[in-house]
Amino acid sequence: MAPELVNGTKKATSAQKGLKLGRSCAYVTFLAGNGDYVKGVVGLAKGLIKAKSMYSLMVANLPDVPEEHRLLLRSHGCIVREIEPLAPSLQSSEKYARSYYVLNYSKIRIWQFVEFSKMVYLDGDMQVFGNIDHLFDLPDNHFYAVPDCICEMYGTPCREVLKWPKELGSRPPIYFNAGMFVFQPNVSIYVHLLNTLKFNPPTQFAEQDFLNMFFKDKYKPISYAYNLLLAMLWRHPGKVYVNKAKAVHYCSPGAKPWKYTGKEEHMDREDIKMLVKKWWDIYNDQTLDHKQSSIHIAGVEGQVEANRLRAAAFSDANLSTLYVTNPSAAA
Repeated sequence: MAPELVNGTKKATSAQKGLKLGRSCAYVTFLAGNGDYVKGVVGLAKGLIKAKSMYSLMVANLPDVPEEHRLLLRSHGCIVREIEPLAPSLQSSEKYARSYYVLNYSKIRIWQFVEFSKMVYLDGDMQVFGNIDHLFDLPDNHFYAVPDCICEMYGTPCREVLKWPKELGSRPPIYFNAGMFVFQPNVSIYVHLLNTLKFNPPTQFAEQDFLNMFFKDKYKPISYAYNLLLAMLWRHPGKVYVNKAKAVHYCSPGAKPWKYTGKEEHMDREDIKMLVKKWWDIYNDQTLDHKQSSIHIAGVEGQVEANRLRAAAFSDANLSTLYVTNPSAAA
């Protein structure tokens, strides 16, 4: 029997909408370096505005992101928060499918953003094409994400399913893609994540493997509509539909819209060309340039500033006394 998907599309009642407005939620993404990936984050910020999201986008950036990029992100309404790099104690760049994957372990830092009760993480090479605020209404105390290959939802894994690293123990029932997930920041879980990372070696898909291991007992699958991996279009063409996608992940080789040439394998498909054009339509739409409006919750920047001292308490130095001596899964 195929695993049951959590329904994230249920309409909120008036009472639920009032509750939503009364709590602190946000989208969050990750940025490193001084390259052109910042274009992806700007595009994502504008996509959320176009979708009339009522929540802001926080950018967790490493120290090497230049100030001009930070100013650009702020000009588009993003909340910019610097985080320190994070990686396994046992390092080996040869272990990763791509060398830069080592940077992605730093995404674990977002669990310390406890000024927010719930967050939706989105990779910077994603774009939203519909309002997904209802994801914040999913039941608490679970980790929600989209399966990395849709075939796992049909009980017949294909040859494209990623190989599970044996050094992380038994394989989770369903392996999810960590480019998008719904989670609750929590200092206890953050400490467990940091501590567990100390005892686990790096693996081919870095933080994605690690989060699959850590949250395997808390994970709930949600529809591919919230993280349509472009590869699904040619791997399983009869099981995914572009017009149903609320969020598209441009993660295949050659698919980044700001680098797109159409020359790489599969990139000359008409559906790929259409999705790249849709990304550029949003990116170039000047009417989506950030303006302070009722769509975004007023005072979020002030709230973040007010919590800065509180966030400082979650530095590695201050958390060191909370580390346990043995690795632990999510409680």
